[in-house]
Amino acid sequence: MAISVGDRLPDAVFTQFTGQDVKTAEVPDLMAGQTVAMFGLPGAFTRTCSAAHLPGFMDVAEQLKAKGVDRVICLSVNDPFVMHAWDLATGASKAGVEMWVDADGSFTKAIGLDFDAPPMGFIGRSKRYSALIVDGVVTILNAEVKPGVCELSSGEALLDQI
Repeated sequence: MAISVGDRLPDAVFTQFTGQDVKTAEVPDLMAGQTVAMFGLPGAFTRTCSAAHLPGFMDVAEQLKAKGVDRVICLSVNDPFVMHAWDLATGASKAGVEMWVDADGSFTKAIGLDFDAPPMGFIGRSKRYSALIVDGVVTILNAEVKPGVCELSSGEALLDQI
């Protein structure tokens, strides 16, 4: 069952490669006392993720922060080195988007937003979504219904809801 508005995020560990070190963070620690715009996507360097989802959040990151968002987090079931390479290729962190990894997919599975697409090599990947999380509690959730599109979960859509 997918997570819903009003639910608290489950405990999990996110990972990030900084270019120097691999660091981890407990989800409750990342979210405590924070308003977080988080979006999940199937994978770094994939078509819709690279053409629409990540760039859309990069474009509105400062506007989200002006509306009280403390951090903007991109989350994918990938390895931290691929996400770091994607960050370098796109300039995401320079635009205010933190690139985090759900390395084993346990968080994505726990929130019920995982999917498999074996022909694409996607096993246990994240469905496309965006959410506003306040102190660890989901206050807005936008999950895409159709694969390959970024409409409901776009940065612009979330910005309009805040």
